[in-house]
Amino acid sequence: MNALLDLLREMVPLSLVSFGGGTAIIAQLEVIAVRQHGWMTAQEFLHAFAVTRVAPGPGTTLSTLIGWHVAGFWGALVASLAIYAPSTLLCYTVYRWSNGHRQSRWYQILQRGLAPVGIGLVAAGVMSLFRVAGGGWLAPAVALVVLLMLELRPKTGILSVLLLGASLGVIHHQLLG
Repeated sequence: MNALLDLLREMVPLSLVSFGGGTAIIAQLEVIAVRQHGWMTAQEFLHAFAVTRVAPGPGTTLSTLIGWHVAGFWGALVASLAIYAPSTLLCYTVYRWSNGHRQSRWYQILQRGLAPVGIGLVAAGVMSLFRVAGGGWLAPAVALVVLLMLELRPKTGILSVLLLGASLGVIHHQLLG
């Protein structure tokens, strides 16, 4: 029962600050699940994250897997409700309240002001994954190369991106292996 209350207490606030979607709260999920509560190891967290990336659905299903790891079915249920219900209600309420104000200056300022918050939260999640994955300097370097590649040539195919990352990994392993 204590674990379920801990899940609820940790997931509800994350639900309310998940600007940018599930990716925005990865860093804090890692802090909570691995470093703060010790519910899972860094490797288990990384595996759960990988599962959520290949499975259909939102990125916040990571919280469901954390809940499952902590308390089985009931943990998954509590974590899912805690991560989805508050943000859903908040979004609906804000939508209903702001729908008539979309052209107003304050609404546009608010919208522009929240964009960097979402970007910052996503960046924190990426940095957390780099740290947990243990890829050293290669992981952020590959991410930066891919970012530049996609920025300069936005129509680059996904296979090219995957081949680039794999090639850099092989070169790194051969040189520093």
